[in-house]
Amino acid sequence: MIVWVNGASRAGKTTTARQLIDLIPHSTLFDPEEVDAQLERLLPPKRLAEVSDRQDLPIWRRLVVDTAAALLAELGGVLVVPMGLMRQEYRDEIFGGLAARRIPVCHVLLAPAETILRERDPAGEVPADIEPYRAALAGWLAADAHTVDNSALSAYETAVLIADAVRRGDVAPCDIVQTPEPTAETVAAGVLLFDEEERVLLVDPTYKPGWEFPGGVVEPGEAPARAGVREVAEETGLRLARLPGLLVVDWERPVPPGYGGLRMLFDGGRLTSAQVDQLLLPGPELRQWRFVTESEAAGLLPPVRFRRLHWALRARERGAAHYLEAGSPLD
Repeated sequence: MIVWVNGASRAGKTTTARQLIDLIPHSTLFDPEEVDAQLERLLPPKRLAEVSDRQDLPIWRRLVVDTAAALLAELGGVLVVPMGLMRQEYRDEIFGGLAARRIPVCHVLLAPAETILRERDPAGEVPADIEPYRAALAGWLAADAHTVDNSALSAYETAVLIADAVRRGDVAPCDIVQTPEPTAETVAAGVLLFDEEERVLLVDPTYKPGWEFPGGVVEPGEAPARAGVREVAEETGLRLARLPGLLVVDWERPVPPGYGGLRMLFDGGRLTSAQVDQLLLPGPELRQWRFVTESEAAGLLPPVRFRRLHWALRARERGAAHYLEAGSPLD
């Protein structure tokens, strides 16, 4: 398990975390700033200069997940992680990556008054990340985390409150659900659903960056078309009346650390306006959904996924499925 201690700069995350490992049995401190230091040595200065925040580097987010998982595999117990996460998509990507490794995350927010944050600065100024913090607090952050106002508390007193809350179960693990990381090639089934204007439905998963089609990994012994129907019901609440027809089979090359495999797209047909109205609001797995044109999809989907969509739409027009490799037909 991970206890993630979030908060703005100077909220007391690291000092509280150091106290916390003495209060939670079999716990270890992992400070993601160690990843920052490694990247300073590993990446060319030109790449580092492209971002103002190391969290904006995809490699930083991957290394935080991989390092946390490796530490827990080596040491077991509880990992205490002090790190501010103000962008919801980064929280979703990191916590989703941990969920994929079956690692639950208890999310705690330290929220002292802004006057306290200013007092902790030698120059008496507010933290540099105060605006992202305010925006996150007014939006997703307060509802996502167990909040502790430590304005009048020492680091030890704050740690005692957190340890007691974790022990009692007041800090429930985040409800991101994710398929375990693959250990071999996989088969995945996606379903294209259209509105009355022939726009296609895309969904924005919480557990990985980029938009997707409704769908997921085919379970052992499951037929791909039926897997697509199951995933549509789980993700959108829609229950398709018939099995969808095949549009595309795409072989995805194994590119480490991924294993690749077969990616299939099926035609779920056109939804009525009444069915569109029945689409569920995004749950733990989905941030949002929308219907888009093909040109709009080009700006949302990763390139290989967009190529897959492009050829699926052509297959739908001609009434014959396409076989692809890495998103392109062999001919």
